[in-house]
Amino acid sequence: MPLQSVSTSLADTLRHRRQRLAQALDVPVILWSGSYSPRNFPANTFPFRASSHFLYLAGLSLPNAAIRLAEGKLELFMDDSLPDSALWHGAMPTAEDIAQSIGADAAFPMAVLESRVANAATIAVQDYPTQLAQAKLLKRAVTQASASSEIDAQLTQAMISLRLTHDQGALAELRQAAAVTVEAHLAGMAATLSAQIEADVRAAMERVIISHNMTCAYNSIVTVHGEVLHNEQYHHQLQPGDLLLADVGAETAMGWAADVTRTWPVSGNFSPTQRDIYQVVLAAHDACIAKVHPHVEYQDIHLLAATTIAEGLVDLGILHGQPEDLVEMDAHALFFPHGVGHLLGLDVHDMEDLGDFAGYEPGRVRSDRFGLNYLRLNRPLHPGMLVTIEPGFYQVPAILHDAERRSKYQGVVDWEHLAQFADVRGIRIEDDVLVTETGSEVLTAALPTAMDEIERVVRETFTTSGLTQLD
Repeated sequence: MPLQSVSTSLADTLRHRRQRLAQALDVPVILWSGSYSPRNFPANTFPFRASSHFLYLAGLSLPNAAIRLAEGKLELFMDDSLPDSALWHGAMPTAEDIAQSIGADAAFPMAVLESRVANAATIAVQDYPTQLAQAKLLKRAVTQASASSEIDAQLTQAMISLRLTHDQGALAELRQAAAVTVEAHLAGMAATLSAQIEADVRAAMERVIISHNMTCAYNSIVTVHGEVLHNEQYHHQLQPGDLLLADVGAETAMGWAADVTRTWPVSGNFSPTQRDIYQVVLAAHDACIAKVHPHVEYQDIHLLAATTIAEGLVDLGILHGQPEDLVEMDAHALFFPHGVGHLLGLDVHDMEDLGDFAGYEPGRVRSDRFGLNYLRLNRPLHPGMLVTIEPGFYQVPAILHDAERRSKYQGVVDWEHLAQFADVRGIRIEDDVLVTETGSEVLTAALPTAMDEIERVVRETFTTSGLTQLD
């Protein structure tokens, strides 16, 4: 269990969040933190990470704990550590000490919680044992997005309303995560020319994150097979003609995440075909960020990315037709099948434990269109929202070799010309963008996106290590 204390300013932030939630509901709220999950036997567990809804109001990642908010007061429920645990974990703070640190009004053993659950709303925790405990104490089903209970649904909507935009305490954490993530990506670029396999670059990047006492916000993607969108294999050899796609983000000790992707050439030089496709993706990236303003519909930003990519592929002779028509028939999704981004905050895909309740404006549902059904966010933007912008181009064999799709798009795709771009498996460029009162701020702007700058970082950092610069 983390022993770091909560600062006075953070304690004030936590109180303000709890006050806002209390004003939105007239029923008690109980949120569980969750428990350790065994990796392969009970004493060997995965690293613990508390439920984000618990973290948002409690500020500490406390295992096997719960908080109850009612009538403006916060109660902490957790058991003190057993004396024998000091042998393995050292001296631990008491529940009373922790309660005082987070600004709770009282602390009780977990057993007392059973007498305090009447009429309480909750949100399901991801680990199954805790979900069972929630259901047992509340005497009702507790499911994702709390669809089984009216009061749980009210809490879900209230929490979404709070967490959609970030207060100053959250933004301070998010800026720290972004800065460390930028440093990690620069370290990855610097390590590439001396690396043998993907794991070497991954190690260089994650070392930076760990050295700042942070963790990875998600399983790192560091791969020469960028066409596999969530590739978590790191054994492939780095070959001179490869592109390396790195999607790596840091998470602060308080749980706030960054999410950044860059793609760079293993050799330090983009090939002409790689340059052509990279410029198409970069044009979409830049156009979308320029469009981020309050009240702009995020789906419109996604469609802008799709249209820009379609236009670029028409210019390269890969697609034929008018860009708007190609997007309408979802031809762009052959190469850009995912959404342009998502919410970012305590979760790297913020609040996606609530399904589409957070990502989609009330009354909206996911499209079944090939080019829209992976869109994670469909809301108008508001100041204080943090989103990712991450267009990409991928040659996914399962999509491009699908007989039905090849037949459907036979008239608009020049398959023979596409073969000339075989050295581009996948390119993604991703930044974290804060919606401001007048526009946007890119929290990760210090990390270059221009090809010449990326080549320089890869090659010059290699040179300064005492090795020969490659031409």
